[in-house]
Amino acid sequence: MTVEAVWFLIVGTLLILMAVGRKIVEQLPMTGAMVYLVVGFLLGPACANLLAIDTQRDVTLLRMLTEAGLVVSLFAIGMYLRIKLSDPLWRLTVRLAVPAMLLTIAIMFVAARWGLDLPVGPALLMASVLAPTDPVLANELRVEEAGDDEPLRFALSSEGGLNDGTASPMVFVALALCGVESVGSANPWTFSLAIAWGLVSAVFIGWALGTGIVILVTWLRTHYDHALGLEGFLALGLVALAYGATSIVDGYAFIAVFVAGVSLRRQELKATGEKLPSEALDSVERGEREEAAKDPELAHAYIAEKMMGFSVEVERFIELGLMVIIGSIVSAHWRDLIHWSIVWPVLFLFVVARPLSIGVSLIGSTMHRHQRVLSAWLGLRGVGAFYYLLFALEKAGNGIVGQLMPVILAAIVMSVFLHGATATTLLARYLKAR
Repeated sequence: MTVEAVWFLIVGTLLILMAVGRKIVEQLPMTGAMVYLVVGFLLGPACANLLAIDTQRDVTLLRMLTEAGLVVSLFAIGMYLRIKLSDPLWRLTVRLAVPAMLLTIAIMFVAARWGLDLPVGPALLMASVLAPTDPVLANELRVEEAGDDEPLRFALSSEGGLNDGTASPMVFVALALCGVESVGSANPWTFSLAIAWGLVSAVFIGWALGTGIVILVTWLRTHYDHALGLEGFLALGLVALAYGATSIVDGYAFIAVFVAGVSLRRQELKATGEKLPSEALDSVERGEREEAAKDPELAHAYIAEKMMGFSVEVERFIELGLMVIIGSIVSAHWRDLIHWSIVWPVLFLFVVARPLSIGVSLIGSTMHRHQRVLSAWLGLRGVGAFYYLLFALEKAGNGIVGQLMPVILAAIVMSVFLHGATATTLLARYLKAR
């Protein structure tokens, strides 16, 4: 039996088992990410040794794969957030994605600098990598459909969509302190301007492309019966355009992709009105779906729902692939992850840094105590942290980043199991209480 045949058997079995057993997984205190992580560990060097990944040799490929996965997830989250920009819920997003994240970085920097005795640059880098929550693994926490305005779900969803991008400036600052140059880093003033430009250009490009693409496509459909079908191509094309255009001008491309999803959904909201897009399309018979795509009253809802559905489906494959990869890397380094010097910073992040920063940032907000407690605990770390680990490893090398890898990998593993095991139960109790 060839290695290729074995891999086909493994992948096929895993896909079918997850498809058949999805309901069982949802009813247990576990998530798909747990299963994928364990599978990756079993396939890795510690067990079967069928998947041995060298993070130094393969760092660029791994970073590109993780980057591609993140942008699809960020776009999908943006598409879920069907709320007017004037809605107070967006204030919760800003509180969690900016002051809460910066406070988390500050607290973790202190822990890394004086608790782990790391130099300033690596300490800030570790804090910046661990601070943002993860958009890929937070499926259980995400709003249930476009238009869901439940405050806790909306806040956690939008936080995961935005703070991977807002973490970028701090990662660049940390790398500059480690001796890695980036745009404007030679001078504090030019560096500040580069950060401001990165944020502004990302928002502008993401909004312009998201708005422009949906207006163009719906116009072609409703007036000329063109550009019909292939919404998956449109979704991936918009993601790639937003990411590529923003990267070329040295903007923060993660923010641009998220904003593109939000702006596309904003156009659908303006066209469809208060009625949810799923409700607007419910009356359309399956054989008449193409006609709905050309109907001026339904075209925006149709394209938005189809693009979001495709993005979410791709996201599930991304979660599987990336968590198996992370599991195999953990399999190669698991002995380094079980020391107390590695475990305590992660526990400190979960039970001190995150809750304290959330508590301070949400003072005076519309969230009540129960919502704040859940927001403080349900801050998943996963693919986002893995991406920034790879990015830093590629830029700064193993000499600086290698010492941080065990802590970051341990944070991902512990988050997958601790947060994953509790998220479904805690959220179900919260929603029942409401």
